[in-house]
Amino acid sequence: MLTVGDSFPQFHSQACSGLTLEDLTVIQTGDYEGRWKLFLFYPKDFTFVCPTELIDFANAAPKFDQRNVVLIGGSTDNEFSHMAWRHSHPGLKDLPYPLIAAQKLAADLGILDAKENVCLRASFLVDPEGVIQWVSVNNLSVGRSVDEALRVIDAVQSGELCACGWSPGEDHVTTE
Repeated sequence: MLTVGDSFPQFHSQACSGLTLEDLTVIQTGDYEGRWKLFLFYPKDFTFVCPTELIDFANAAPKFDQRNVVLIGGSTDNEFSHMAWRHSHPGLKDLPYPLIAAQKLAADLGILDAKENVCLRASFLVDPEGVIQWVSVNNLSVGRSVDEALRVIDAVQSGELCACGWSPGEDHVTTE
């Protein structure tokens, strides 16, 4: 699995960013130039834990935007499955970020579950230069924390030493 300090792989993925055929697009390396990216990989469409995460991240989208972070969701399902899922789930209809068909990208990142051959529940924070700055991976049954993602983004973007449990506004660790 790729980790902190590695370059995020070059990619070209079909994506669904809405509810119509016109909302099917391609997301690729170089999109969102100058922005941080938080990739949210999840196991499958039409499941039970996955929409709780995607909806919570959607509700917090303005907080990520304030930090210059673009959200991008993805699984090994294709863009048509993503669109059908968005149509069928009320909480996903207005999702403010794309869902990519991440079959190849998931393999390149090394985040495919060995038994199920689906994405692990993995988060990758990628800086504007394409370098991975944070990775978090949960097993298939455990959802992520939006608050922890925001805390880590604030810590990484501060460029300072941040103690365990550090929160914005608290002192940074000094070497003196």
